[in-house]
Amino acid sequence: MMRSRNFILFLFSIVLLTAMACSFTALPFNLLTSSSVEVTPEVAVVEELVVPAPEVSAPIVADFASADAFNALASGIYETYSPGVVSILVWTDFGNGSGSGFVYDKQGHIVTNNHVVEGATQVEVDFQSGLKVWADVIATDPDSDLAVLKVDVPADALVPLTLGSSEDLKVGDTVLAIGNPYGLVGTMTTGIVSAKGRTMESQRLSTSGGYFSTGDIIQTDATINPGNSGGPLLNLKGEVIGINRAIQTSGLSTTGDPVNTGIGFAISVDIVKRVVPVLIAEGAYEYPYLGISALEQLNLLQMELLGITNNTGAYVTDVVPGSPADVAGVRGATPTLVDYQGQQVQMPTGGDLILAIDDRPVQVFGDLLSYVLLNKQPGDTVTLTVLRGTETLQLDLVLGSRSNTGN
Repeated sequence: MMRSRNFILFLFSIVLLTAMACSFTALPFNLLTSSSVEVTPEVAVVEELVVPAPEVSAPIVADFASADAFNALASGIYETYSPGVVSILVWTDFGNGSGSGFVYDKQGHIVTNNHVVEGATQVEVDFQSGLKVWADVIATDPDSDLAVLKVDVPADALVPLTLGSSEDLKVGDTVLAIGNPYGLVGTMTTGIVSAKGRTMESQRLSTSGGYFSTGDIIQTDATINPGNSGGPLLNLKGEVIGINRAIQTSGLSTTGDPVNTGIGFAISVDIVKRVVPVLIAEGAYEYPYLGISALEQLNLLQMELLGITNNTGAYVTDVVPGSPADVAGVRGATPTLVDYQGQQVQMPTGGDLILAIDDRPVQVFGDLLSYVLLNKQPGDTVTLTVLRGTETLQLDLVLGSRSNTGN
């Protein structure tokens, strides 16, 4: 009974089941539906008295011009940029799989997800033109789930896609996903940016046995399915603003496949622009390391039990011994029994609440992580503003490197 109550109270956020979007079944998709309704007032005649019908609202008329303009824009983007999207077939010692990718430059570099090519013994890249070639995996990045392939083809066979900016994105912006869901080559779907700055587990294992977090993730409702992994998420200028990575699932279907909830996640292009050039030049990218575990956000009951009055911030639950955060004096939480409705329940009390980094407000943990990943590198110093009890402190922290944590 105590374990059940503890679990409810300590549930700081909804646990999302996620599945990587790489492999075979189809879903129909309707891009846009328009309709018009015309209402004609009628006159009722009763004993030679003319009684006007009740007033009705103005007729609803669909803006076909706008719909046609959007359709033409979406079609033009597909025709222009889909030749730069590729299908990736992978063979491993345990079987085979498929995913998507896109042409990065005229030198033959292809960008995709790390999980698409992980463990690959052979990789095939298929172009929309019908060209099929073998590819070499030249660099992988488990932290952001990126990989760079190299193909040896003539430059005129390559259509590099333009990289945009994810910083300029706004929630509600229309986005287009092009890829190969379930092996259906050259599929385009559309949706909007549902949220920015999400966090997910990376694929790099930490010394504590858990996985590092990756940040600056874009959430979208554009339809993404297995096989879309590694494909581009585009804005209405045809620029890449993200790389499709995963979907939220809600268990398994009767056939054992993950059930897609309609929520997808993409790696922001600003991460891509920072990491991929280094992967090409050096084969690896060094990620900055703080050495903390933190909760994304707190609800009112949790704040009350923890004695926290500030509504925003990243609550530190754990600090890795000897880590940059430990050296800087960041304090993690301690499991403590507190009173709740006459019963003793265990809560992680006494942790620092990070309010800002380099004077930039931290609303949730994702804000902190995105700032560090997009702006800092190992060896840089950041200043954390933390709330400890009723005292506000400034802590200088020298960032380490994830690759130096023993993994």
